Amino acid sequence: MRVITLIARPALALAALVVTGQAASADPVADFYQGKTVRVIIGYGAGGGYDIYGRLAAEFLGRYIPGHPTVIPQNMPGAGSFKAIEYLYGGGAAQDGTFIGTVAQTMAVDALTDPKVHADVTKLKFLGRLVNNTDVGYVLPKSGLKTFDDLRKREVIAGASGGGSTSVVYPLALNAYAGTKMKLVRGYEGTAEIQLALERGEAEINPAVSLPGILGSHPDWVKNGDIIVLYQNALKRDPVLPNVPTMPELGTSDEGRTILRVIAGTTEIGRSILTTPGVPAARLAALRKAFKDMATDREFLAIAQKRNLQIAYASGEELDAIVAETMRLPKPTVEVLAKLLKE
Repeated sequence: MRVITLIARPALALAALVVTGQAASADPVADFYQGKTVRVIIGYGAGGGYDIYGRLAAEFLGRYIPGHPTVIPQNMPGAGSFKAIEYLYGGGAAQDGTFIGTVAQTMAVDALTDPKVHADVTKLKFLGRLVNNTDVGYVLPKSGLKTFDDLRKREVIAGASGGGSTSVVYPLALNAYAGTKMKLVRGYEGTAEIQLALERGEAEINPAVSLPGILGSHPDWVKNGDIIVLYQNALKRDPVLPNVPTMPELGTSDEGRTILRVIAGTTEIGRSILTTPGVPAARLAALRKAFKDMATDREFLAIAQKRNLQIAYASGEELDAIVAETMRLPKPTVEVLAKLLKE
């Protein structure tokens, strides 16, 4: 009996060593995501820039997340994407790293100026940016509008979604600080619906459309003159539109140019992916690494290029810093913005 015990003990010790080694080498993040479904909540309707880039992330990101979960997109339009923001913040989405989303690049400005917003947007952590975004306002040739000055000469019907969306913010800002006479018709789910409204003659201008989205879904629109771009929301002119003025250029006063520069600064957020508050640090780090690996992978970049989709990666930490800086804007600037957005 004593001999058996002496033989058994080393065997048990070896088995324990093997189990311990397996535990040490296991990846808890991969274990968590294996067999899971990750949902990409897209804060706008189908067909626009947010939808295009949100679905691009959904198509490829799962390949880079440890455990390779299934990733599916889900549109949740409403209130300028704040329906999706509130959902991700704590209105139904699990806070464990299985819900991510793409929402308005103006999220911080909207949250800062709208007292009805309860979400602390600094707690929604970014994974990274797919592309910085220049938005444009465009009309169809049949509108008879040819230059930005035409928007100053008569009332022009602008299709808009709702809440503090860019399709609301840009016309109001240009009316207040650049002398335009745009009249908002709200209630459209996104840029694709507003485009249909232009074609039907219900509206004359689509006031906030992602240029990268246009180049991805309709690459010939600009080149062939199918649309006429009257302004672009950016800090500097996009190389694709060197003769189209930026919104800050169009301001008619120092205050106006300052406000329009704040709004134009949101282009750095662009088309980004963020996640819910409270995601464990190890999972957040893994998601950010997965996003970077995807956005810098040569194969992914080649596929994006074939689809005419621009990619300009920025880290989640960089985007978090932009949001935090926006939330520290001086009170007088916030009051001006808030007054503007109430109109």
